[in-house]
Amino acid sequence: MVKIEPFDVEQWMDKYETIPEVLNIAETCAASISIDDLVGLCEDPNVPHPLKTSTKLTYGAIRGSAALRERLATLYSARVSSPLSPENVLITPGAIAANFLLLYTLIGPGDHVVCMYPTYQQLYSVPKSLGADVSLWKLRREKKWIPDLDDLKALVNDKTKMIIINNPNNPTGATTPKSVLQALVEFAREKDIIILSDEVYRPLFHGVSPVDEDFPPSILSMGYSKTICTGSMSKAYSLAGIRIGWIASRDRSIIEEIAAARDYTTIAVSQLDDQVATYALSSSVMHALLGRNIKLAKTNFAILESFIDENRRVCSWVKPTGGTTALVKFENNGKPVDDVQFCIDVIEKTKVMFIPASKCFGPEFEGCVRIGFVSETEVLKEALLKLGEYVRANLS
Repeated sequence: MVKIEPFDVEQWMDKYETIPEVLNIAETCAASISIDDLVGLCEDPNVPHPLKTSTKLTYGAIRGSAALRERLATLYSARVSSPLSPENVLITPGAIAANFLLLYTLIGPGDHVVCMYPTYQQLYSVPKSLGADVSLWKLRREKKWIPDLDDLKALVNDKTKMIIINNPNNPTGATTPKSVLQALVEFAREKDIIILSDEVYRPLFHGVSPVDEDFPPSILSMGYSKTICTGSMSKAYSLAGIRIGWIASRDRSIIEEIAAARDYTTIAVSQLDDQVATYALSSSVMHALLGRNIKLAKTNFAILESFIDENRRVCSWVKPTGGTTALVKFENNGKPVDDVQFCIDVIEKTKVMFIPASKCFGPEFEGCVRIGFVSETEVLKEALLKLGEYVRANLS
């Protein structure tokens, strides 16, 4: 029997996010939008409505519609000499299904996997459940949560089949720079190791600019065929409710192997979800949607930064540069708080919800909480106002 570890972050969310009038700053999606909102962002009034209600609701295109895969392939073909083919993209029910499916297909007993840590628990718990030996490539606060290649090299052995990264990173909000990605790719190529990059928060960068020398591209643009990336419409695109994710790789054989395995799992995605995603990724909509979310991230980042500065006697952070999350450390009398009890007490007394890092990401992160700060701005403001009142009354 496969042993699955409890998925702590998801169980915490399930337990608390439905509390009436909760101020949810645990959510990791950029503030969600409706179909009406999406249509309102469209810059071309002649573009048809995303939902074609006359479509017969068959399984549809098993690998995802040609239009959706073409639009995703175009995104991964920017600024590279070799365009990505739509046949190298596979559509899945969210990135969580994408990650599970590819790990289920490619990893098994006897394999060794190295996974960036902290990160989304699925990325290291699923390989372990499949019988793989898993080593954690630990990020360090003193290095601003940027991975160290020497640490990685000490973990890799002759059985290492895959290196897993998450860029931008959840929960720290750190981005792995281009120079580190290049060194990682060169090392993996020498060892013939697959790199999986979970890029669900890409391209939501708010603290680093595309003109910066070290701006991180997608792993697929780094010139190594044995790279895989996963993504979704949930985080950077504000459309978690349509459950659309994807797997992309320049190695067609990897995609074909995963496509064969999916026959035992999800078969296809909803045609309606596919239509909405295709609309959102059209040139008439995507730029406005991402512009909205990057602006929201920058606005809210400044609000959270101001809160931390005002309460620096009890809280601190490494400023995130991408994604929607920040890892914030709270102290009381100079010692890390019990972050689990802290989160419970805050939600019971203020209705403000965030995630205890020691429970959901590892005991090394005692005293830290993960805040999802790209919610509606008014929600964040109200939550931080109440949290400020709480910490001034209870922490010293």
